[in-house]
Amino acid sequence: MKRTILILTMLLLSLGANERFNLTVDVQGLKNQKGVVLVNLYNKEGTIPDKNFTKYFKKEIAPITGSSVKVTFKNLPKGRYAVGVLHDENGDGKVEKGFMLPKEGVGFSNFDSISPFNKPNFKKASFMFDKDKSIKVKMIYF
Repeated sequence: MKRTILILTMLLLSLGANERFNLTVDVQGLKNQKGVVLVNLYNKEGTIPDKNFTKYFKKEIAPITGSSVKVTFKNLPKGRYAVGVLHDENGDGKVEKGFMLPKEGVGFSNFDSISPFNKPNFKKASFMFDKDKSIKVKMIYF
């Protein structure tokens, strides 16, 4: 009897650990329809800022047809995530910079603006993810 209870308990715990969910990211405020939108999903400390857009956990690329774009990351495990977005106007997959500031639009979860005193990092941009969820990310242009 004890063995049966132990096996059932382990089975129930393993089922909860394998739960998967979908995250929809609604990117808003695109200033034009040039290029594409890169939507990167991050899942660990130290990945934001990601100047070369290479430290992501998952990435989606979306064509632009208006002032907003939606992408969905499917089948994600529970966890802490952050979103970083690049309006890649020239399609080179990199953040084009002027003097210290990006020339192309960027956006992050939990951020409406960026300044020297309000720089994005994983801790500030992250959110807990444990069910199907939809978030909005506002594009920021300098």
